[in-house]
Amino acid sequence: MTSNEFLTDLAEHIVEEAEGALSFVIEKNEVTIIAAREHICGVLQYLRDDSECQFKILIGLCGVDYPNRKKRFEVVYNLLSISQNNRIRVKIAVAENELVPTVTKVFSTAGWFERETWDLYGIFFDGHPDLRRILTDYGFEGHPLRKDFPLTGYVELRYDEQQQRVVYEPVKLAQDFRSFDYLSPWEGMTDMQLPGDEKGTVPTRGWKPSDKTVSGKSKEKQ
Repeated sequence: MTSNEFLTDLAEHIVEEAEGALSFVIEKNEVTIIAAREHICGVLQYLRDDSECQFKILIGLCGVDYPNRKKRFEVVYNLLSISQNNRIRVKIAVAENELVPTVTKVFSTAGWFERETWDLYGIFFDGHPDLRRILTDYGFEGHPLRKDFPLTGYVELRYDEQQQRVVYEPVKLAQDFRSFDYLSPWEGMTDMQLPGDEKGTVPTRGWKPSDKTVSGKSKEKQ
């Protein structure tokens, strides 16, 4: 049996037997199970306890933001089976105001992972024993890994010598600092030829011969 056949058999077994496992995808020799949000605890428990699965380690849990989708977020669970020497990924789709059942009773390690996902994406995990921020400050506004969160943030902090404490102030940046052209410094230099680039392609516009070149050819070779 080839590796792909083994993974297909395993994925079909999971979708047939685990309630809430809707479909699967095999890509780059990895199985991804698409599960229903409300059944995520049961799906993960099945993957942990079934003799053909034995995915007993939750490696990680994270969120993904797709603003144009009807259900904006995905929550991704990555599991490892040491006995089977195999990995599997489970994904659920979550709308912006939907609750995701916590899986801390299935995998205790999910506690910090779910806190991180809540902190960075604002995905709420129902039943979590201690759902609070873990990477940002407790007074932080918004969720910084959402695609609509501004790169500069909303506030900046500094230590005030007079007040002897950290103070928060609204971000004050000129509009020039909020405009990004995504060009590297070298890409923006179109009006000159850089040393060592004499044999390179001459820009179609904005290029001027340097002192050592005439019409793109070195003077020394004239």
